[in-house]
Amino acid sequence: MSIDLAHAVVVITGASSGIGQATAEAFARRGSRLVLAARSLEALEKVAETCRSLGAEAVAVETDVTDPQAVVALASKAEEFGRIDVWVSNVGIGAVGRFHETPIEAHEQVVRANLLGHINDAHAVVPIFLRQGHGVFINMISLGGFAAAPFAAAYSASKFGLRGFAEALRAELADKPNIHICDIYPAFVDTPGLRHGANYVGREITAPPPVINARRVARAIVEVAISPRPSTTVGSVTAMTRLAHLVAPNFAARTLGRFMEGYFERAPRVEVSSGNLYGPPARAGGIDGGFRSETSHTSRNVVLALTAIAALAAGAAVASGSHRRRRSIDALSDWLSRHR
Repeated sequence: MSIDLAHAVVVITGASSGIGQATAEAFARRGSRLVLAARSLEALEKVAETCRSLGAEAVAVETDVTDPQAVVALASKAEEFGRIDVWVSNVGIGAVGRFHETPIEAHEQVVRANLLGHINDAHAVVPIFLRQGHGVFINMISLGGFAAAPFAAAYSASKFGLRGFAEALRAELADKPNIHICDIYPAFVDTPGLRHGANYVGREITAPPPVINARRVARAIVEVAISPRPSTTVGSVTAMTRLAHLVAPNFAARTLGRFMEGYFERAPRVEVSSGNLYGPPARAGGIDGGFRSETSHTSRNVVLALTAIAALAAGAAVASGSHRRRRSIDALSDWLSRHR
C-alpha cells in the first residue's frame, strides 16, 4: 500500500512542539489537511498558522489525550473532512528521578499519557478506519520501548507497554490489509521535551550525543505514512540499544543505571519540578531543544563506536571483573559530563 498525502487527512497529537510540530510542518509541505491536537490551544494555533503558510489546511483542537471523551471529540472533528487517513499518536511526557523519590501521582500520569493516551487515540480512530476500510495509525514509541531507562521507571513501563499494545493491535487487524499499525523508535531527539518534563532528581538533565534532529524523525513518519511498515528505527543508537538489550538485558540496564548515577553526581543542581505532567508548559518551545552538540563528527563517532562495542561485548562483559566494569562506566560518565 502507498498513499498520496496531498489532501490526505492527518491527525497529529502532541503537535504543539518538538517532533509533533516538525511532523505537522512536514505533512503541510505535502499538502495534507491537518488536525492538530495538544493541551495548549495557543501553542497549537501558532503551529497551525505555520502550516497554513506552507499551503496546507490546518485546524487546532485543544485535546488532553488522557481524557477518552476528548479524544473521541478530536476524531469527530477530524471526520468533518470526510475521512481520516493517518493518525500520528505522538504524545509523550516523562519524569526523571529515583523511583521511590518520585511521587506516585507522577508515575501514574506518565503511564496515563504515554500508554493510555495512545490507547485512547487508537480506540477512537480504529472504528473509523474499519468503517472506511483504510487508515494508518503511527505510534511514537522511542528506543525506550526496547531498553529500560533507570531513573525513569514509569516512562520505561509506558514504552514497553506501548510496544506490546501495538503488537497486539497489529495482530488483531492482520486480516485488514489496508489498515496499518506502525511504530517509530527514534534515538535521543533534540526537542524541548527534556526541559518540559518533570525533574525529581534535582540535577540538570541532558541527552547524550549524537542527538537526532526532530525533522529527521518527522521525515521518517511521513515515509511510513506513505508506505506503511510495522516498525521503523531512527538513529544508529536505537539499533545498538536493541542489540545490547537482546544480548544482555540486565547488564545493559545496570550499566546505564551506574552511568546515570555518575552523571547526576556531576551535573549542576536545579529545582525539583513536576514540569508539564499536569498541564502544558508555559512556553511550548518550538521544534528544537538545543541539545544537539557542536562537537566534531569524531566525537559523535566515538559515542557510536562505544555504543556498538558495548552492545557486542555486553554478554562477555558480564563475566569480567566488576572493578573493570565500574571503571569503564565512570569513564563514560566523565566523557558525558565534559560534553554536556
